[in-house]
Amino acid sequence: MSVLDEIDRGFLRALAEDATLSASALGRRFGLSQPAAWRRIRRLERTGAIRGHRVDLDLERLGFGVIVFLGVKLAAKGRTGLEEFERAVAAIPEVQTVQHVLGLYDFRLRVVARDLSDFERVLRRRIMALPGIGDVEANVVLSEERRPGPLN
Repeated sequence: MSVLDEIDRGFLRALAEDATLSASALGRRFGLSQPAAWRRIRRLERTGAIRGHRVDLDLERLGFGVIVFLGVKLAAKGRTGLEEFERAVAAIPEVQTVQHVLGLYDFRLRVVARDLSDFERVLRRRIMALPGIGDVEANVVLSEERRPGPLN
């Protein structure tokens, strides 16, 4: 990706806060015409700075009041074992994020559940039943503040 200028960074900050902003609204905010703003957004998408537009769901209002980060260490490592685990765990609907990480654990999972007993069911019946599972550490999220990230 080419170097981002201040307007690019401003667009990215604004879209990270509200992905529904139109090219017209962004243009007005940054002193550009609607076509110029639209071209800039398309360029940011083409170069990969913008990878998509997502909806931020309120999980609690949808009945998922528990978020747990799981550290998972596989019993046997190897390319096949890692890929097999990754495919299997990604198929579990409650697992929102699968991250292959370096450190004490091999994977970090973000799991949502209706409540703690629902999480226990997902853990016992779905996650612990996966091939190659070794150690698992659960961290229940007490509160979460989400920010768009650094764009300086």
